[in-house]
Parts: sequence; C-alpha cells; structure tokens
Amino acid sequence: MSIIDLPGDRQVFHAPWSQKRFGFNHHHRRGANDGDGASTRTGTDYRHDAQQKTMRLEADEFIRRFLLHVLPDGFQRIRYYGFLANRYREQKLTCCRELLGMPAPETPALETPKNYRERYEELTGSSLWQCPVCHRGRMLVIEILPRSPHRKMTTTDTS
Repeated sequence: MSIIDLPGDRQVFHAPWSQKRFGFNHHHRRGANDGDGASTRTGTDYRHDAQQKTMRLEADEFIRRFLLHVLPDGFQRIRYYGFLANRYREQKLTCCRELLGMPAPETPALETPKNYRERYEELTGSSLWQCPVCHRGRMLVIEILPRSPHRKMTTTDTS
C-alpha cells in the first residue's frame, strides 16, 4: 500500500489489486484506530437478508481471522471458476457431459473402511495379526494393561 502525491497538495491512497481483495480496504474500515486496540468493520450479513451490519473486533481476533486465509509457505491457492466453481458444479458438469456426449461417471462402490491392521498389512506386507516370532499363530487381545501410576519419566541431562 502506498500514498501517491498529486499536484496541488492532494494525496491518493493506492493499494495494488492483490491487496484490495482482502476485504478490509478503507471503504469497509471505520474507526480502525480508536486507540483501544479494536476496529469496527462493516459488511454484508447474507444470513439475514443481506443487511449491512457493523462488527467490532479486537485486534487479536481480527488478526486471527485474517491469518485463517494465509497459506503456509510452499502452498498454492487454487481457485475454481466458471463451470468448476463450487455453486452448481454438479449441474454444470452434467450439462457439459451431455453436450459432449459423454456418459455419466460411475459412482464408486462404497467400501467398508479398513482398520489400521488391514491397512498396515497392505502397505508393509507383514500382518499385525500374526505372531512376530513364529509367524504362524494369531495374535489376540486378551487384556489391556493400564499405565502404571508410579512410572516416572527420567530425563538425563546431556549438557
């Protein structure tokens, strides 16, 4: 964001296109610096007939809400638009398939979710059901022992 000086002691606030999209430009910001660390924002409440409402946020809550939209380093935001936009995506894709003469995709059969033992066997090839020593017997849970309340973690100082 920058301030551009114009002839005749005039100044214009300039925000690049990417910064205008954040939703807290000067139009939406009122009393942003009241001195008490809070800001007042106006916005449209679409749940209540698109009424214009004013909301007062503390600085830490405003920053928390803002940072929910910031991606970690190395991530790329993907935004779909057109027929891949969220609203009416299924209807538009169905229409595209009809226009292209493509058959509707088959819905995959819902599989029963596998437990961690079955998934482990698929990934590693070794079974958690078999005895790890003889590889013939079947392991069964007989009892789950509670953690000892007297067990203390010992830490050794390596410095």
